[in-house]
Amino acid sequence: MAELATIARPYADALFEATSSDLEGTAGWIGQLAAIAADPQLLQFAADPKVSQEQVFDLISGLLPQALPNAGKNFLRTVIDNGRLAALPEVAAQYRELKNAKSGTSDAVIYSAFPIDAASLAEVGAALQRRFGRTLNTRVESDPSLIGGIRVVVGDEVLDTSVKARLEQMKAALTA
Repeated sequence: MAELATIARPYADALFEATSSDLEGTAGWIGQLAAIAADPQLLQFAADPKVSQEQVFDLISGLLPQALPNAGKNFLRTVIDNGRLAALPEVAAQYRELKNAKSGTSDAVIYSAFPIDAASLAEVGAALQRRFGRTLNTRVESDPSLIGGIRVVVGDEVLDTSVKARLEQMKAALTA
């Protein structure tokens, strides 16, 4: 079977071209669809031969907090009709990359051992934008294994200032 990234690429490209007038709105609903499609129980339900494509569409539409625009409905029907529901999370990721490339921004995930308040997040975000030289869309995720500090992932770049990383560096230096 083809790699999910290969399957998702034409969907992401087509969606990007079709919704170029509302990239932010589309990013919102494609992200919601991706989160729903990532559920293994939903994929199992959709794969059941006794379940119609319309039932899958109705279930997913019913799980969304707000109604899909017409472009979203058409896109979802196309994905379901072609049996590509499992590729939706990758489609959303590729769509975000296309959107970010057009706007000159990048997604940044900040992993922290402790919650970060809004003021501190703004400071960290500004420092990271200076460090990476571009506008960042920051998102914070909790990772207690870091012990302290933060670990930032921007695309394929990683900035790790966590206590865990420093301890591992010390261990490597001492055992070398």
